[in-house]
Amino acid sequence: MTRVLSLYEGFFAGGARILHTAVVRNLHATTDQDHRVLSLTNRVTREFTIQAIDTDTSYRRLVSASIPVRALDRGPTDPLKAYDLHLIAREIRYADVLFSLKEQPLDALLRVGTRGTPLVTALHRSDPEHSGAALGSLVEVHRQGLLSAAVCCSHATQRAYHAATGIPLTKLPVIPNGVDLYRFAPNAQRGADVRQQLGIPAGAPVVLIAARNDPMKDIPTFLRAARLFLRHHPRAHFILCGAGMTTDNPDLTRLLTLRLRSRVHALGIQPQMAPLYNAADLVALTSAYGEAAPLCLLEGMASGAVPVTTDVGDAALMVGDPRLVTTHEPRDIAHAWGEALAAKDEHVERLARHRQRLNEQHCFDSYARLLRSYEPSAV
Repeated sequence: MTRVLSLYEGFFAGGARILHTAVVRNLHATTDQDHRVLSLTNRVTREFTIQAIDTDTSYRRLVSASIPVRALDRGPTDPLKAYDLHLIAREIRYADVLFSLKEQPLDALLRVGTRGTPLVTALHRSDPEHSGAALGSLVEVHRQGLLSAAVCCSHATQRAYHAATGIPLTKLPVIPNGVDLYRFAPNAQRGADVRQQLGIPAGAPVVLIAARNDPMKDIPTFLRAARLFLRHHPRAHFILCGAGMTTDNPDLTRLLTLRLRSRVHALGIQPQMAPLYNAADLVALTSAYGEAAPLCLLEGMASGAVPVTTDVGDAALMVGDPRLVTTHEPRDIAHAWGEALAAKDEHVERLARHRQRLNEQHCFDSYARLLRSYEPSAV
């Protein structure tokens, strides 16, 4: 039995935590690895939303899978106290492999040491400089010879981190993201039910964006494109999901024109996204930077929604059709939505033919092989 300790900066809504949690759950259940999790915080405030650990979907999925989760009693800006460092060191002592979600937890590892335990870090962005001091921690664990591998979820991530850190490509393997094809699947009735609940007329075009209200996601550009889209598709509705995507958030409401307010459904963080994707004709991404392999595009495609994205990270490679990739200009985005809607049947048929490439099992198998190579008996 190989004991694997995952280190999370904290629990809050986001694709990286969803993906990492899915990997941990699968490997714990299907391999001879014994996984446990240590979170360096038990609460965060992001995008006008207070998120406590016990309200987070990823945390609940780990607990429901009987995976031990321990969290330090602190917020992300609170200093690590001596007791916290002692607890981290104790958790490391009983691990055969350390598995860090992104580079943020690495500073704590540098402070307590790894005791020679193999360290694998999972990277989920394509803009390493925006990680701030965490990028320096990644460079330092590599410089000290503590880093076994830094897994990249996209080729864009690999290129960016290689350029920013000098870590050799051999230590930056690419393992693409995947999704649960049973949970995210086309379901017309489920989509119709959601539309009815939201008061969206049958046949009205629906564009969904699943993203936190963060500058990286560029929600103002999405809403400007939505206003332009309504000129040619006056029956359209827009579903917004994610942290800060609520009418309680003044940063969002001040962007809503009178007409948009009657067509925008700002639902905030949603524990069950599949029915919402089923209700959508298009799943949109308007990010300006930072994306690697956006999970929302994969989930939307698997659910039967047509993706339209800006050219960030590996998004263009993921959607597989240049017609579904647009510039960052609102007019171009709105035009791309219209073109994708007009050719929806064609796109849905193509996505269905290639649906198996989205299967998360490919991701799980690759992580299992990688972590197995650092098991005590293998090194």
